[in-house]
Amino acid sequence: MQESGEMYLESIYVLSQKTENVRSIDICEYMGYSKPSVSRAVGLLKKDGHIAVDGNGYITLNQSGLAIAKNIYERHTILMGALVALGISEETADKDACKIEHVISDETFAAIKHHYIRYKK
Repeated sequence: MQESGEMYLESIYVLSQKTENVRSIDICEYMGYSKPSVSRAVGLLKKDGHIAVDGNGYITLNQSGLAIAKNIYERHTILMGALVALGISEETADKDACKIEHVISDETFAAIKHHYIRYKK
């Protein structure tokens, strides 16, 4: 899956934790993207079986989409926490974690996660 698809799934996941019903307009506002861009992405994610869209336009993550979203969100959360623990500002850590979460190897992430969880106390 491409980085943009992961970002959309993560955004849907985050929004779904805040509200019961997620719509395309919510994604537009959250991500700062245009309606046509979000509409295209939603169509692709639906076609690939990662999300479902009901008759009212409410978007839900399917099993595959939820797994990807949770994985990316965990990466973001751990990486951001680790960067903040190193003294990086929250704003910069958030932006950098968003970039790193999509390209970091599973092995490297596991090592960072292990270290962060072990020493964050």
